[in-house]
Amino acid sequence: MKKKTIAELTICSVEEYREVEKLPFAVLLDNVRSMQNVGSILRTSDAFLASELIMAGITGVPPHKEISKTALGAEDSVRWRYVEDAVNECARMKEESWKICVLEQAHGSIDLMKFHAEEGEKYLLVVGNEVSGVNQAIVDMADIILEIPMHGVKHSLNVAVSAGMAMLVINDKLK
Repeated sequence: MKKKTIAELTICSVEEYREVEKLPFAVLLDNVRSMQNVGSILRTSDAFLASELIMAGITGVPPHKEISKTALGAEDSVRWRYVEDAVNECARMKEESWKICVLEQAHGSIDLMKFHAEEGEKYLLVVGNEVSGVNQAIVDMADIILEIPMHGVKHSLNVAVSAGMAMLVINDKLK
């Protein structure tokens, strides 16, 4: 087998991507402190057709060289915006009929792999701070709490890795 070239991997231009119909899910970053994680999540949001990425609280926003280093241009293709308060934004989106899906280790969570999307629903995936996770007030208002099963000594994964896993599953269930 031969590896694909960049030309073979190029699906569309940034302008064409902006016109592609996105899936009914958005991602909210609740106080994500690492610019590299923000960039990585932007890039993954591009890959899985997230409708938008919402950065909240202390989460950094483009333009920033550390975000660009991992986003590799996704900061230009993915629709993104900043909000000061993640709790208020989740409450507002819930009022607009978005299902709040929190990625967190919590009592009553469901295994990420058992997530089932309902036709006609819109999902907001909320991922949290690298140390403290998602704000408890958001966990309290969640419609669904998704948890990645852990089987080793470590009890958690990097937020960008976790977000990517969740976006892959959500993307698969919505297609």
